[in-house]
Amino acid sequence: MNAEPDTRSRILATAREMFHSRSYADVGIQEICAGAKVQKGSFYHFFPSKQDLAMAVIDDMADDWAHGFVAEAFDQALPPLERLDYMIDAAYYWQKAAKDIEGRMPGCLFGNLALEMSTRDDVMRAKLNAVFDKAMDKFRTTLDEAVLTGALAAMDTEATATAMLAYLEGIILLAKARNDPEVILTLGPAIKTLRIEMRH
Repeated sequence: MNAEPDTRSRILATAREMFHSRSYADVGIQEICAGAKVQKGSFYHFFPSKQDLAMAVIDDMADDWAHGFVAEAFDQALPPLERLDYMIDAAYYWQKAAKDIEGRMPGCLFGNLALEMSTRDDVMRAKLNAVFDKAMDKFRTTLDEAVLTGALAAMDTEATATAMLAYLEGIILLAKARNDPEVILTLGPAIKTLRIEMRH
């Protein structure tokens, strides 16, 4: 096995877990190196700074999402409204599994970082916005299809997609605050009732 990708992967995986379960500010490079069992020199070989590492963690998590449950939830083979149900279920089971293991809900890594870093780091804020924009596009495409097939009445699909993403992030945040993934299951279905009308 090539040691370089393995070392980088260990650093990424360690940082991702620490940032997600705690916070960006709370985790230091020394601790990440210890957790990944690498020397600081190896860390800086792959990541010039902690910010560079955080950007790579965001990319890594976004890639996992894009090819994991987000891809499954927004599968074109599913009817549009079922995709929304699947997304809520996936968010619930993901958070519940984490709570069952750790005893507490981690919330959404992207939402956590956005709350912590958006007023402190414009580069990271832009990176997170790009992730949210991609997620919003999934909702918008689904809504466009639902309107086209008559499953939903005409609406401003872009604004509604943004509202749906905000609602999903909001209920995950509330569930995290209460350490209760059932909040997602209880409130989640209402996402299908959101509708922003077209402006005339």
